[in-house]
Amino acid sequence: MEIIKEGPKGVTEEGRKVATARCVEYKEAIQDYLDAKKNIPCGLDLTEKNKEQKQKILSVLNGSEKDWNDWKWQVKNMIRDVETLSKIFPLSEDEKKQIEEVGKEVRWGVSPYYASLIDPDDPNCPVRMQSIPSIQEALDPSIVTEPETILYNSPAPCITRLYPDRLIINVTNACSMFCRHCLRRRDIGFENIRYAKESIKDALSYIRENTEIRDVLLTGGDALMVSDEYLDWILSELDSIDHVEIKRLGTRTPVVLPMRITDEFCEMLEKHGTIYLNTQFNHSKEITETSAEAIKKLTKAGVLVGNQTVLLKGINADKHIMKKLMQDALRIRVKPYYIFHCKKLEGIRHFRAHIEDGLEIMEYLRGYTSGLAIPTYIITAPSGRGKTPVNPNYILNTNVDGQVLFRTWGGHVMKYDNER
Repeated sequence: MEIIKEGPKGVTEEGRKVATARCVEYKEAIQDYLDAKKNIPCGLDLTEKNKEQKQKILSVLNGSEKDWNDWKWQVKNMIRDVETLSKIFPLSEDEKKQIEEVGKEVRWGVSPYYASLIDPDDPNCPVRMQSIPSIQEALDPSIVTEPETILYNSPAPCITRLYPDRLIINVTNACSMFCRHCLRRRDIGFENIRYAKESIKDALSYIRENTEIRDVLLTGGDALMVSDEYLDWILSELDSIDHVEIKRLGTRTPVVLPMRITDEFCEMLEKHGTIYLNTQFNHSKEITETSAEAIKKLTKAGVLVGNQTVLLKGINADKHIMKKLMQDALRIRVKPYYIFHCKKLEGIRHFRAHIEDGLEIMEYLRGYTSGLAIPTYIITAPSGRGKTPVNPNYILNTNVDGQVLFRTWGGHVMKYDNER
């Protein structure tokens, strides 16, 4: 029989007063965020302007509602020329020339779906900045200084190996949207290529011969830009290798082309055991009902979804914007995994924030939101030496009268017994 009591005993009236006072502090500590989040747009709050943009894009591309929900139609009708773009967004003659100039050097293209999320009246729209070329790409004096990443970390065709127990298989250079901050922008070229089956077989042979490999990531480009059948074949081959414990997929399609996540695709994935899918939401404006539905399909199929945000100046290098992004990602069942510091590569210097900005964000997340919403801040080491975590330091001294001196997330300096 259930026993009903008022609640835990032992809390005194004085204890209640202390707790109440602390709660006042907590409320004050979060008020700046509550004020700021009112002005941070989220794609879950679809506006009339977004609906109008969608209809305008369909009209320009002569598409129907059925077409819109067909990922292959979206890819076929990727917006990749200034003439089409100018029919959808107001562009000055200078802007047209600048986009064309950038397009001579690196590829650009945006899916109709992702274009519908752009605010046509806001030149600093975070979706626009990630998808439409800027003249700053052409003016960037930086040069690519890390050829070692490719040259010295590929022991077999299509493989990149940076760690003892895991590696990457690159299956294609194709993407459903060419992000302006992409680290591989110079490797993509101007033609979509699905890497030959023979090359993938060589990569699989390498994995079979190296039994320490337990974790394989399929990426590109975007791993989901190849057919379900091709991915099914690769995953089946990996299933047959006893020492491969998990498979991962690297893709931005849940963000920029969520209709790629079809029921048939999810049924195929469900056959292949433990699969993790990492995507890249960089702003809450990208989190929409359509992307949420794509994530729901994946999770129902048993796929675990993580998010690898890139720290981008002018887009998310702000503690309030990043906090809202992490919280909104959790709302749709996406676990924050990494925040990547943007690398120093040609054409993307204008996106690079300071490391201090990233550290400030990490400092602000800890304690001010749930642990589930806190990713790891990562700097990718030069010369292909892998990911290195960078975090605020909470340890102040490791031996103060035999105790560790540390500070809490709230700034309180305390001692802790360092028993051995």
